Amino acid sequence: MSDDLFTAAPPGGGSVSGASGAPLADRMRPRTLDEFIGQEHIVGPGRLLRRAIQRDRLSSIILSGPPGTGKTTLARIVANTTSSRFLSINAVLSGVQAIRDSIESARRERDLYDRRTILFVDEVHRWNKAQQDALLPWVENGTIILVGATTENPFFEVNKALVSRSRVFQLQSLGEDDLLKAARAALGDNERGYGRWIVNFEDGALEHLVAVADGDARSLLNALELAVETSVEPWPPTDGCEVRVTMQAAEESIQKRAVLYDRDGDYHYDASSALIKSLRGSDPDAALYWVARMVYAGEDPRFIFRRLLISAAEDVGLADPQALRTVEACTAAFERIGMPEGQFFLAQAALYLATAPKSNSTMAYYDALAAVEKEKAEVPDHLKDASRDADGFGHGAGYLYPHAYKGHWAAQQYLPDSLRGAVFYRPGAIGHEATLRDEVLRRRDTQLAAWLAGDESPGGAAVARRVEEAWSARTGTAALLSDLRNAVMAALNPQRHENILVLNADDGLLAREASRRCTDGSVCAMVRDAAAIERLAYAYSDVEELLRPAIVACPDPASVAQKAIGAVGHEAFDSVIAIGFLSANTEEALSGLRACSEAFLSARFVLAERRPAAKGFLPGLVADRLAPEQARAFGSADAAFYDEGLAGGHSEDSLVSALSGIGLSVASTVRLDGQSERRLGDREAEAWMADSSAYGAFVRVHMGEEMAVRILEALKAAFASGAVAWPASWLVAVAARAQAL
Repeated sequence: MSDDLFTAAPPGGGSVSGASGAPLADRMRPRTLDEFIGQEHIVGPGRLLRRAIQRDRLSSIILSGPPGTGKTTLARIVANTTSSRFLSINAVLSGVQAIRDSIESARRERDLYDRRTILFVDEVHRWNKAQQDALLPWVENGTIILVGATTENPFFEVNKALVSRSRVFQLQSLGEDDLLKAARAALGDNERGYGRWIVNFEDGALEHLVAVADGDARSLLNALELAVETSVEPWPPTDGCEVRVTMQAAEESIQKRAVLYDRDGDYHYDASSALIKSLRGSDPDAALYWVARMVYAGEDPRFIFRRLLISAAEDVGLADPQALRTVEACTAAFERIGMPEGQFFLAQAALYLATAPKSNSTMAYYDALAAVEKEKAEVPDHLKDASRDADGFGHGAGYLYPHAYKGHWAAQQYLPDSLRGAVFYRPGAIGHEATLRDEVLRRRDTQLAAWLAGDESPGGAAVARRVEEAWSARTGTAALLSDLRNAVMAALNPQRHENILVLNADDGLLAREASRRCTDGSVCAMVRDAAAIERLAYAYSDVEELLRPAIVACPDPASVAQKAIGAVGHEAFDSVIAIGFLSANTEEALSGLRACSEAFLSARFVLAERRPAAKGFLPGLVADRLAPEQARAFGSADAAFYDEGLAGGHSEDSLVSALSGIGLSVASTVRLDGQSERRLGDREAEAWMADSSAYGAFVRVHMGEEMAVRILEALKAAFASGAVAWPASWLVAVAARAQAL
């Protein structure tokens, strides 16, 4: 024990490799916070620890981190800065008596001189529980201000009561820039380093020292010292001489740093690796063997439990959520019982993990982390905190409270705009996670379909396809699409072995459901372009290759049959299904359906097509904003637009007639009605009433320009007053060639 932290190393350091005999790493140890390199997250400007040291208001702290990151250096800086008395102990060399002496000395200092005592304990984790407990009351009552340093995780290796009374600061391995800065400081320092000579490095030599030091400043400076002082003979040379360090000298001066926590050499890491791989490989015999071998070799059981806890989340995960609870319970039981009976808990935890179903879907976190590092995206406004800036900035506006919707779920955007549609989590198909899989994927498919689907607009402007439209406008759409998917599949009722052709499959809504149901058959999905292929291929990347659908780009609806046959190499399709296939280009789409019916003679067709459902909706919305005669005239014009079939979509009669014209007989139809809450504005009103819009042009012809302007203003006012419940309706038709029915 000493009142002076490192009495063997005088501040000046003497001459280089001089009388003090201090190594370069100790001579170059920073003396002030301004000289300290790295760890900006805890000692950078304005940080708590920096303020506490500068103001001499330090409370008990524990510094945790790898070797060579500055723990002891920070303790020395505290010693140089504080007006308190400073004592130091190395936990490896000091026992309970040294603790008692320190406490007695601190009490005397407090009582006689009203002076605080700071006790630095290096390698604090090496004390046993009794030694740590001896210090606890004096830390608690303020007699001792503890500064502990450890290379271990203090939450595992240090008394929990001691940790709870201290603030833990985690030091990180130094980055290459920090290490280069430390090396250059040593090369340029005339008193403590090599500034008296001209030290040059062969290309890459200094960088090699930095890279192999692996974040450890002490390792770097030791290697730098060896490389510099063995590159010239004799040492030291005359002031001003050049010292050239070659790559060979650099390579010989540093070996790959031993990994942290090397208690028993490579065996420690090899054995723990073998254990984890045995658990991951579901081999209970091997798992028990490696646990027993590690315990026999003297491994700390707590280390083994930490590895088991990681495996429970990394390798078992949601395939068995009880795994983490079981291992945590075994860990807690071990803490209560100890050895040797605690080995039962090790065995139970290892056996549970080895025999549990496996899933590594938690690795999706690192995909998300990579996206965070690349995107730096903003939080969408509707997800921001509405309690502070709702009025000024619109934060929270448009957020849909899931509990207010059917199934306690609403299709809205939760990712930032730049990551819309991104997929990180891929649920496994084993164990408990398999029960979650279908619902997760169905909701994901529905979100995507809701985003891509175009809601009906009388003006034919496809306003709902614009990415600027809020997700709140799609919640009703998502619910209707989900019901529509279920209705199509219920009408089809496919067998497990069926081969299904999905047309207009860009959103993946039907393709994914068909793949789930027809596990012994196949699915071919026809999309419009390469972007849709990429999107769907990514969505299926977690599916066994043999079970993935064939995804084919076919921008021409008339050639879908030919493209499908070319993609799968056969004509044995049992079913053809689609949502909105006839909406884009009726003539070409009907031609494509005819080709399918002629190529796949026994196939059933289940087609969902939109009905024009908004007849009378806009006139009703603005009726109280127009004069009575104007409102009646607008209602008549709107009705004529729909009656003449200008709004697009199909009535039941027109759909049956269109399919009959290509040789398909309709066996049944089902009508689905719904609505979506839409927040519309001036842009949408102008799109509907524009000259280029079929609806706007029709109204102008029937009512004149002046009246069209009044209707436009009335629509803007109506939209500004709040969300509107926009009507939607679909027909699901089941059809086949007459001889196939």
